[in-house]
Amino acid sequence: MANHTVILVIDDKEEHAKATAEALQKVGYKCLVATSGKEGLKIIETGEVDIIITDLVMHDIDGLQILKTTKERLPEAEVILITGYGTVETAVDAMQRGASTYLLKPININHLRAEVNKLVEKQGLVRSNKELHRQLDEKFGLSGIIGNSTKMQKVLNIVNQISGTTATVLITGESGTGKELIAKTIHNNSPRKNNPFVVLNSAAIPENLLESELFGHEKGAFTGALYQRKGKLEYAHHGTLFLDEIGDMSLSTQVKLLRVIEDGVVTRVGSNESFEVDVRLIAATNQDLEKLIKEGKFREDLYFRLNVVSIKLPPLRERSEDITILIDSFLHEFSQMHNKKTSNISPEARKILYKYPWPGNVRELKNCIESMVVVNTKDTLDVETVPDHILQRSSEETTLFPNLMAGMTIEEAERELIKNALTAVGGNREEAAKMLGIGERTLYRKLDRYGLK
Repeated sequence: MANHTVILVIDDKEEHAKATAEALQKVGYKCLVATSGKEGLKIIETGEVDIIITDLVMHDIDGLQILKTTKERLPEAEVILITGYGTVETAVDAMQRGASTYLLKPININHLRAEVNKLVEKQGLVRSNKELHRQLDEKFGLSGIIGNSTKMQKVLNIVNQISGTTATVLITGESGTGKELIAKTIHNNSPRKNNPFVVLNSAAIPENLLESELFGHEKGAFTGALYQRKGKLEYAHHGTLFLDEIGDMSLSTQVKLLRVIEDGVVTRVGSNESFEVDVRLIAATNQDLEKLIKEGKFREDLYFRLNVVSIKLPPLRERSEDITILIDSFLHEFSQMHNKKTSNISPEARKILYKYPWPGNVRELKNCIESMVVVNTKDTLDVETVPDHILQRSSEETTLFPNLMAGMTIEEAERELIKNALTAVGGNREEAAKMLGIGERTLYRKLDRYGLK
C-alpha cells in the first residue's frame, strides 16, 4: 500500500521540507516537495496526492488555505498540520475543519511515520470498501446485498477483510438472506476470481449420490456409473467451492470432506488413488450446527474446520431500515427487465410492504416486487398489485404507527407519524419522506415546525 501512496510535503523552509520527505521516502513512500504554499496548491490541483503534510505558518499561503483547498478539490486526501506551540489553538480549530491531525515542532520522525501509516491504512480501507461496493453493483446489480443498515455494513466489512485470504468461511442465516450471493462476492473479490466458483447444495442431492457429486467417481464404481466423472471439488481446483446447506450432509460424507480440508487430497468413489486439489471452501447453512453437534448429526471437528471465519446474515426483519431501499432497487431492476414504465410505488403500498414480516427475507421481497411489476398496468405500483397473502398478513399486523390515539389534534397525530416513520427507517429522512408520501423539503419544514431534530 505504501508504494502507491503519494505524500506532498509543503514548507517554505526548504531544508525542513526535504528532511521530512527523506524520512518518509526511507520507509517506502513517494514524496513530493513544495517550498511555498503557492507551489503546494499547484501540485494539489493535479489531483495526484493522497496525504498532505503542511506547515501551518508560511509567508505566502498558510496551512489553513492549503487545508481549505484540499478539502474542496481532494475530499478523500488527508492533511497533517505542522505547528509551533504558539499556534496549537489554531491547529485544533483546523482539525474541526477537516484536518486529520497536527504535529508539534520539532517533528518526531517516528511519530510522523506512525501517523502517516494510520492514515494510509484508513485510506486503504475506504478505497477497498468503495471498490467492493462498485463490484457488487457491477456484478450483482440490485440483488439486495447493499444496505444502509448497521448489520449489513458490518457484513460487508467482514467480506472486504477476508476476500483476499484463503480462509474457510461459514455463512449462517435464514433462507433467502443472500448466503450464496455473499459467497460469490467473496470469490469475485479474491485472487481466485478468474477461476471457477462451483456450487453444491447438500440438501438438493440424494444422500447416495452426494459423494459422487462432491468427489467424483470411476467408471463402474456403482450401478449406473458408465463413465468416469469429475466431482465438484475437482472442478473447483484453484477456485472456490460453495457448499450450501452443509447441515444436511451425512456423517460419512462429512468424514471424507474433513480429509480434503486437512490434507488437500481427493479420492474418487471407486478409486484407490488420490490427487491434490487447491480449493477454497465456503459453507452455508440455515440450521444451528452447534445443536446438530449435540444431537450427534454433525461432526465437531468439521465444524471447527469450516468455522474459521463466521458471517451471520441478519433476517430482513432485523434490518428493516433497508426495506425501502430494496423496494426501490427491485422496482428499478424489474421495470427494466420486463420493459415496464413503472417508476414509483404508492405510499400506501410501501407501508403494507414495510409492515409485512418477510419470512422469506430478501428473496421473498424480490419475488414480490417482480410479481407486482409484472401485473401492474400503471406508472405506479399500488395496493391492488400487492399479493393477497401479504395484504392479509399485513392487515393482521399491528400498525406501523402504534401511538396514534383518538382525541389527538391533527398536528399531534402528524408529529407522531413523523416520529414513528423516522424511527422505523433508522433516522433516514429520505426514506421517511417516501414512507409518508411527502417530499423531502416538506418533511424538513415539518421537522422544523415540530422541533424534531
